[in-house]
Amino acid sequence: MAFKRILCPIDFSPSSERAFALGAQLARESGGTLVLVHVFEQWPWTTGDYLLSPNILQDLVDNAQAELAKWRDRAKDLAIKDVQTRFFTGAPWDWIVREAQADTAIDLIVMGTHGRTGLKHVLLGSVAEKTVRHAPCAVLVARAREAS
Repeated sequence: MAFKRILCPIDFSPSSERAFALGAQLARESGGTLVLVHVFEQWPWTTGDYLLSPNILQDLVDNAQAELAKWRDRAKDLAIKDVQTRFFTGAPWDWIVREAQADTAIDLIVMGTHGRTGLKHVLLGSVAEKTVRHAPCAVLVARAREAS
């Protein structure tokens, strides 16, 4: 099966590096489009009683957008003909699912996981798990390879 439009969420972690590699390979092999998505997650220190300076917050956003552009350029260097980027602010799983719902041509999401287990998983939830549960298309979850 050739996937024509692949959404790949990027959080700049080793897990998303693995997902990026797989998504890029699938897009290159099928001649499809790779849509790279980064969701800037607002933590408690960005809203409420303990606000960061607007300048610092803007620097964080600017840095994330610049990093996403680097990943786009890397994908183009891998001979992927059509690479697009999307940048959102909010809950990552929600924006990943929203983008897949809004762009009905997306037929696969390739994403990484940090592999949380136990109490951390229960307390924090899992972006990958929530995406799998709510996505309107197939989801491939790629774990980062552990060092041997």
